[in-house]
Amino acid sequence: MTTYYDVPAGLLISGLTEKMQSYDKISAPEWASQVKTGTHRERPPVQDDWWHTRAASILRKVAIKGPIGANRISQEFGGAKDRGVKKNKAVAGSRNVARKILQQLAESGLIENSMNTAGTVNSGRIISSKGHALLDQVAHSVRGEAEEKYPGLERY
Repeated sequence: MTTYYDVPAGLLISGLTEKMQSYDKISAPEWASQVKTGTHRERPPVQDDWWHTRAASILRKVAIKGPIGANRISQEFGGAKDRGVKKNKAVAGSRNVARKILQQLAESGLIENSMNTAGTVNSGRIISSKGHALLDQVAHSVRGEAEEKYPGLERY
């Protein structure tokens, strides 16, 4: 069975975006059309479905890097801030966007809070079994397209 590790991220996220649009609890708030995705951006996103694309990307990141929190997710989507004459500086993306998407994914049952029972330092969100199954299902559906685009994937 194909897992989400076996297909390229771009193909997985585009396939997962279509699935995300069928979830009722994952929807862009009314302010999403005017908001920037970070202080390093000059303009808001121009894509109509950018919220679902970001949700798909965050779901993949939680699956690969979990347990992970909203602050670390916002750092993943950050970039270089243009400060004029001064050197560029690395800044985080919008924590509000990351937090709202994590909350919507949790309401949909795709991620859950980690129970810090092992005494580890890390706490945050982890992928649920429902989210894992969704990622694997989408990865299996885009596997054929991935093999056409990247012929070397047939060996895996």
